[in-house]
Amino acid sequence: MKSNESSKAKKFLKVFGIILLVLIVIVAAVAVGGWTYFSDMLGKMKQETIDLNAVGIDAATSNELKNYRNIALLGIDSRADDYGLGNRSDCIIIASINKTTSDVKLISVYRDTYLQVLENGTNKLDKVTHAYSYGKAQNTLMTLNKNLDLNIKEYMTVNFDAVIATVDALGGVSINIASDELKYINDYIDATSQSSGVSSKHITTAGTQTLDGVQAVAYSRIRYTAGGDYKRAERMRTVVEAMVKKAKTLSIPKLVNVANTILPRVSTNIDKNEIIGLIPTISKINFSQSIGWPYNTKGKTMDRWYGIPVTLESNVVKLHKEVFGTEDYTIPSEIKEISDSIVKKTGYKE
Repeated sequence: MKSNESSKAKKFLKVFGIILLVLIVIVAAVAVGGWTYFSDMLGKMKQETIDLNAVGIDAATSNELKNYRNIALLGIDSRADDYGLGNRSDCIIIASINKTTSDVKLISVYRDTYLQVLENGTNKLDKVTHAYSYGKAQNTLMTLNKNLDLNIKEYMTVNFDAVIATVDALGGVSINIASDELKYINDYIDATSQSSGVSSKHITTAGTQTLDGVQAVAYSRIRYTAGGDYKRAERMRTVVEAMVKKAKTLSIPKLVNVANTILPRVSTNIDKNEIIGLIPTISKINFSQSIGWPYNTKGKTMDRWYGIPVTLESNVVKLHKEVFGTEDYTIPSEIKEISDSIVKKTGYKE
């Protein structure tokens, strides 16, 4: 592990979108205490309001994707109860729910991806992770919608503290640790324990095993094996899926305990009635695909290191064909212009 990684970990621990778990555990509240108790539990979430007219959704796109409910799951690099400006969304996962089949596809958008981002009223090319810093969740949704041609209106956000607490409330998650990951994970365990104040043990053998909260975070942060930062995003998705899988095996009282642990740590613009509307989907939820986006990317150091989509246009076309089944998809002119500006700035083209 590089010498500066431990110090960076204290301030910028990488978190991931565990929020799909909420959409499962709230069912337990209904089963235990009925709608009144259910409503009280949902009231523990931090509710925010954003301007849905300013999240960059094109009218044609809204119609084309009307069968898909796309929710942004944001993991930000703060701790405690700070969800404000200046925090970066170090993890961005789009949960795409097919309203007809209940299939859920997880799309990890790499944090360093070079896209058009709005800062103080001016569009600029920058890392997508900085969108939250410039304008919180609303700016992040606008960035994703305008660059990927999506219809995201909803989001859920967690910070670092939520991850350890929720994994521990679940009783750990089952993860297969590869031999090349074992070389790095214990350094990350030490750094995460130091920053969070939660103790944990080293992992001594490779193979499938149950990880506690600190160990799961450490696993998701490994970046020096083959695949680098892109493999790390894959590990984040692996942990998300492992958490949901574990939740489905728990008794109702244990699920209620998990819900009580995670809900106060969630910030969202999804109101109670909207969450209630998701309940029929929850019981049938199925993870059908998990991908990292952009599909094709190339690193470039300018003022700092960026992940350049090669090209934005072709990556967006592939996304709509693969995730949404739009074989005759036509790229919007605005995205083509952004794509051309990235090529002009970086020189990277197909």
